[in-house]
Amino acid sequence: MVKWIAAFIGYSYYRFPGAIIGFFLGQIIEKRFINSRTNNINQDKIELNLLTLASIVIKADGKVDKNELSYVRNFFITHFGKSRADQAFKIFNTKIKNQSQSIYEVTNYFVENTQYALRLQVLHFLYGIANSDGSIDKVEIDKIDDIAKNLKINYADIESIKAMFIKSTDSSYKILEVDKAASVDEIKKAYRDMVKKYHPDRIRSKEKSLLKGAEEKFRQVQEAYEAIKKERKF
Repeated sequence: MVKWIAAFIGYSYYRFPGAIIGFFLGQIIEKRFINSRTNNINQDKIELNLLTLASIVIKADGKVDKNELSYVRNFFITHFGKSRADQAFKIFNTKIKNQSQSIYEVTNYFVENTQYALRLQVLHFLYGIANSDGSIDKVEIDKIDDIAKNLKINYADIESIKAMFIKSTDSSYKILEVDKAASVDEIKKAYRDMVKKYHPDRIRSKEKSLLKGAEEKFRQVQEAYEAIKKERKF
């Protein structure tokens, strides 16, 4: 993303030669200052922290639902492969499950070691767990909101992802982070902004699992925009 922005800026000043220079400078910035942050994270630690947050959400309503457990297991098998999923669950069940689980410690790891775009995926994953039994209780929403705030996710993004799972008459507008009374031009601009935010290219990681989550959110943004276009007839 940085390389394309740099190319655009270069083009605006020096036309085609400036675009080429800007593109390559942007690549250098991405490799040195952005990609390194995600590529250096401990994938095992990410998986165990995801399981810890999943456990906190599952226990939020005071009961352990089989549908929620199945959702987490299927998510890990689909995104990380059965072997890695089995290993992560084994370590979690033997070393972490019965320990005191601190939301702050777990979320702080994500804040210090991952991109904002990845933390949005964590929030999406947690809402998927809560919704897997067919409904989301208020206590689950409150717990996920608490986790989201500790992940340093801003309010508009929290409400946007929440609207992907809790449907209402203005869910599509919430997903695009725009007021229902917004003009067509404002809606189009909001859509372009959301496409930039949730585009899979924003996730700079070698892990294919992270890209799958980004693709799902990207699809929901597109569906929300199409629903508004149909409603507003533009």
